[in-house]
Amino acid sequence: MQYNFYYDETEHSRKINYQTITANNYCDNFIAAIVGWSADCEQGVLEKYLAFETKYEARKRNGELKSQTMKSKDFRLGFASLNNHIIEFYEDLLSLFTDDIIIYFSVFSKMEYIVHQLFSDYHNSMFVDIDAMKYSIIKAINTYQPQRVLEAIYEGSVAFVDELRIFLKDRIAKNHVNIILKEHENAAFEEILVLLDDVEVPEALVWNYRPAFDGFSKLLTEMNISDLSLVIDREGDTSRTLVAAKEAGIINVSEEDSKSHVGIRMADMLAGIISKLMQSLGTSLNGNYKDGGVEKALLGTGWFGLHKRQFDLYNKLYRIICEQNNYWYKSYAGIYADNLIAFVALLQYMNQFENVDEMKSSALELHQEYYNSLVCRNLSEKYEMMRNKLPLDPVADDGKDYFLNQRGAKVYKDIEKQPMLPLHDGQNKYYVLSVGFSRFAVPVVTIEEDNTPVCYKLPGDYSEWAMTVVGMANLGENMFPAEVIFSLVEGKHYADIL
Repeated sequence: MQYNFYYDETEHSRKINYQTITANNYCDNFIAAIVGWSADCEQGVLEKYLAFETKYEARKRNGELKSQTMKSKDFRLGFASLNNHIIEFYEDLLSLFTDDIIIYFSVFSKMEYIVHQLFSDYHNSMFVDIDAMKYSIIKAINTYQPQRVLEAIYEGSVAFVDELRIFLKDRIAKNHVNIILKEHENAAFEEILVLLDDVEVPEALVWNYRPAFDGFSKLLTEMNISDLSLVIDREGDTSRTLVAAKEAGIINVSEEDSKSHVGIRMADMLAGIISKLMQSLGTSLNGNYKDGGVEKALLGTGWFGLHKRQFDLYNKLYRIICEQNNYWYKSYAGIYADNLIAFVALLQYMNQFENVDEMKSSALELHQEYYNSLVCRNLSEKYEMMRNKLPLDPVADDGKDYFLNQRGAKVYKDIEKQPMLPLHDGQNKYYVLSVGFSRFAVPVVTIEEDNTPVCYKLPGDYSEWAMTVVGMANLGENMFPAEVIFSLVEGKHYADIL
């Protein structure tokens, strides 16, 4: 079956410099969106979207209805600040993204790109997790916006490191005002101070479009789609977006004018609404850190003061983002994904209520705390996955209910079908080829049985052990293949690598 896909992006900075990152309208998120459908659906999608554009003819600029029509002030409190006149536009827009439309979006931090360039010679080792260090630096700069550090990025490596040291030491001192809240941050900053060394600063920092297409390429593999076309909004004479798509392995790709393609305009609108919500969330959650504040930043109570139409709009967006064509690589992000996590958590939080009346039964202040707890939990899970760098290669949707892992063992896509490792009371010795996790974080082990690799689930008690050995492997200490004694003693599980 042939599929047609369309790409656009928002909040991109073709040049990243000091003026860019300190501008009032600067947004750290580079958001790309792709929408697509089977060729058979093309006419139906086109007709529905053109009818939508006709209804909102007055919103067009230069003959096009695009995301510039979305105003940041309208999203100051998320959907809670949309009035009844404006909300109809977004209700109609989200209704266009039906189940037959494939959705992909990526969110990348511009500061992450800069930090990757500055620390390109740093690598993970047994003793240092450089990815965690980069994450902490990106988060600190995005959160506190230290002016001298931002300026020093473009003054040279020595100046940048010196200013970063001064800033981190200053934050550590200020954080002692509320050390319980800032204990983990101080520990991370102290590690960075120990590890900082000379860095090489590129002469120019120009945005790289490649990561957005890397994620899309993985989605195509996961969905087993090979017969496709991708149309990108024309960006001028450089065609750097087109080049990046081809570098990611997407062959049948072209640049076209968005005025001629409904799909490009739909991708633009999807990127726009994600961007506006995410940017408002970031502003609301950032707190008063520039002035040295160390208090917990909670989302304002106004975000939760919803009426029925506003509440229902969150449910519409939840269905599109979290349920529709729910593949692993439907969304894609880099090391620093805090803004994306907060955005998805907001949709998850709103969706847990049956209706707006149930939501209103709790005080607004309780919603603040409950949502904050959900974001913190999701961030912790993301950080744990990053720390252990679990390999999550896309699995093609080839009609089979299993795939073969790197050791050649059969792994069921539905982890419930995977057999449990046979363990009797006492010691159980197995020759282990590898240890890992399923897509939903169930620990699995591949063992050798009669010269054949076989994959088994492990009891949940082995999750922490599996995390440890996977983390060691990703830091250069691969312990397998090796004999392992799995012990079951008085209902408790133990593991010893021989």
